[in-house]
Amino acid sequence: MKTIFIFILCLAPVLLSAQEKYTRTLKLMGSRFDITVVAANQAQADEYIDLAVDEISRIEKMISSWDTLSETSEVIRFAGIRPVKVDKELFDLIGRAIKISELTDGAFDISYASMDRIWKYDGSMKRLPSEDEVLLSVEKVGYNNIVLDPENQSVFLKKKGMRIGFGAIGKGYAADKAKQLLISKGVKAGIMNASGDLTTWGTQPDGSPWMVGITNPLNKDKVFSWFPLDNNAVVTSGNYEKFVEFNGKRYTHIIDPRTGWPVSGLTSATIFAPRAELADALATSIFVMGLETGLDFVNQLPGIECIIVDDNGKIYESENIKLNSTK
Repeated sequence: MKTIFIFILCLAPVLLSAQEKYTRTLKLMGSRFDITVVAANQAQADEYIDLAVDEISRIEKMISSWDTLSETSEVIRFAGIRPVKVDKELFDLIGRAIKISELTDGAFDISYASMDRIWKYDGSMKRLPSEDEVLLSVEKVGYNNIVLDPENQSVFLKKKGMRIGFGAIGKGYAADKAKQLLISKGVKAGIMNASGDLTTWGTQPDGSPWMVGITNPLNKDKVFSWFPLDNNAVVTSGNYEKFVEFNGKRYTHIIDPRTGWPVSGLTSATIFAPRAELADALATSIFVMGLETGLDFVNQLPGIECIIVDDNGKIYESENIKLNSTK
């Protein structure tokens, strides 16, 4: 789950500026989107934002597993039966997801959607699942069972009943694509905020950078550091709102797709990356990896930085992050 721990500091434009910021908030892909563009007037801004909305809606239709007419649904429907030829855009997105799975040793896995939902956070769970039940719940999960055929541009899920889902990458991808479209139409600056999957380009009308504030999820009202975001993306994954408790131990809603067990030790992981799609996937991955492995992993990736908050509220950052404390 991506949780908004990010505040955006938008300074007022200077009076002589020919352009201003315009923002529209709406529900897309089942989540809140805040789309901000810098434009000459409201009519121009509305035109730009409408383009972004259409693009996000197009991507939602492509990756939806609920739309029975989508290519993603067709891939799922023929799992264990035959490969399905798909559009190049979906083929490439799945290919990039598999590469991230390989890079993270399965901490990120779009076949997580195959997992049986034995963990429930609505108050209905009365006991801890057994080891066998947990193991069985991830029997169909495994990115190695997603077969891509570049020659035929097809996708095959090897196990019957296997599924793929883009919940940990889709909104970031949609934000990136909407941003790219608006840039191609001449929009000089803006922000795509897809429920905390945030990407920017250009500057504010007065020339100042877009600023994002990072909060500790244990004290969300206080920003502990501000960062300029220059044609970059930031995503935070949080693990404190949904949980069940058995025998004095808390089991939260982010689950390791390799084991079926909820992960523990961290409260949030914030990733800075060139693209929201990548930041989206890595935020989940780092959470599953844990503090030491996650930090070491990020420190080996050029252009990627992270801020991690553990269960005790202690803050850790990757090697090239310099926190500008607001204390």
